[in-house]
Amino acid sequence: MLNSTEKIKYLLYARKSSESSDRQIQSIDDQIDRLKILAKAKDLEIVDILFESKSAKEPYVRKVFDELIKRINRGEANGILCWEMNRLSRNPIDSATIQWLLQKEVIKSIQTMNREYLPDDNAVVISVENASSNQFIRDMKRNVKRGIDSKLAKGMAPIVAPIGYLNTKFESRGENSIKKDPERFDLVRKAWDLLLSDAYNPTQILEIMNNAWGIRTRKTKRSGGGPIGRSSIFELFSNAFYTGMFKYGGEWYEGRHEPMITKEEFDKAQIILGKKGKPRPKKHEHAFTGIIKCGECGGSVTAIEKKKIIKSTGKIATFEYYYCMRRNKGSKCGQNHYTTGRSLEKQIKAKLEEITIIPQFKDWAIDIIKKSNDVEINDRKIVATSQQKTLDATQSDMDQLTQMRYRRLIDDEEFLKEKRRLKSEIISLRQSVKQTEHRTDSWQELAEKTFNFACKAKEKFDKGDLQTKKEVFLGMGGNCKLTDGKLSIDTMKWFIPITKKKKVVEAAISEWELKKAKGDAVEASLDKINLILRG
Repeated sequence: MLNSTEKIKYLLYARKSSESSDRQIQSIDDQIDRLKILAKAKDLEIVDILFESKSAKEPYVRKVFDELIKRINRGEANGILCWEMNRLSRNPIDSATIQWLLQKEVIKSIQTMNREYLPDDNAVVISVENASSNQFIRDMKRNVKRGIDSKLAKGMAPIVAPIGYLNTKFESRGENSIKKDPERFDLVRKAWDLLLSDAYNPTQILEIMNNAWGIRTRKTKRSGGGPIGRSSIFELFSNAFYTGMFKYGGEWYEGRHEPMITKEEFDKAQIILGKKGKPRPKKHEHAFTGIIKCGECGGSVTAIEKKKIIKSTGKIATFEYYYCMRRNKGSKCGQNHYTTGRSLEKQIKAKLEEITIIPQFKDWAIDIIKKSNDVEINDRKIVATSQQKTLDATQSDMDQLTQMRYRRLIDDEEFLKEKRRLKSEIISLRQSVKQTEHRTDSWQELAEKTFNFACKAKEKFDKGDLQTKKEVFLGMGGNCKLTDGKLSIDTMKWFIPITKKKKVVEAAISEWELKKAKGDAVEASLDKINLILRG
């Protein structure tokens, strides 16, 4: 028993969990202030104040709590003043330490806001309180896991939404999800378009987003509201969340959020970024480097600049030359000569001329495309039906696999292996179904973009800077090769009908305009144009 004349020396201990906001628990400052008032009212001697922000659910992780126990064992104090018993411990090991020191009278008193615990108190009471604190943590952990599992099953990612998306806050409990950020979604999509054009590297895109578009990160209580960081732009372009998928706990899930890009676009972006995702430093900017390959050995075609004195004027002029990088590196490539930048531009202009159309051609073509949607819709229904049948069959396989495991017909290893395979197939098929559903709109949009490009590309190329020329060149197609100074390009499939029908359609449009100007009947000419475009 404590001698009535002996004065207890208290260590005030305040704690707040670092893992949660702990709104139901007073803040550390508030705990200390209220406990000081209590000490004054009860005439308690406080020898020191200790505090920390750390969860008590695990033992041996709280340095300040460990210091508290050491100081009590050294006899510096023999009492603890705290908000509640659960501030001291929420795990059985620390609880046992406190209870043992109290029973041995090393601790003479534990004073909380509501009551005092003494060595002579019934041990069962303290054990129950400590057990309740520990069980609270276990129940909370189990409830959190159940809530996360439920969200994962619904395709709701339990993560902080990346830029372009927002976490909802005001749905019913467990139903908060991720939605489009109306302020940033479309701009982030434009950033993906810049990367996919292969005309801009991530650093250039970052500058455009921060400076030209004025994008700022989402403002939170503690951070945000500033420009996007350099590392964040590479994280953005490496995040599969934008495809509608997300990874959690090592498993992939199909998200309920709206995808920003397709899986094919994401895969292309990773190829563009390369293994490290960092652009190579460049000494000079050239419009067509990084796009053209050597037609003989497949090596990259690069460029250099050379200065020459023009004899007739005595002025120094700069010339641009393109060549295969492998020709001087011991390769057997026979492409030993240079091709001037002017020669390349001339060849590109000639190819642009083949696909350039007059505005009337564009207007007629887009009108025909809009009227042809019935065929596309029918095709889409056939494809979607086939995809859905395959998806249903694969889902049935997954159900049968689960039943086999319940009946112990297969072991865990075989079950998990097959489950991962089927789950991957189901996710892929669901994405395909979604893409098919949106194919009509995207098909029409692509066609309209193609005709708009064909109408304005040559003019943009003639008047544009290096970056614009590069964008136009990339927009024409791919698989660009240079052999003996001759450039070849596999133009986009959408341009093939243009090159085939350009002269015929433009002649028919001229005939229609001439008849219209004379006041003649134009129905026959209209039918002729429609037949040419549809044929």
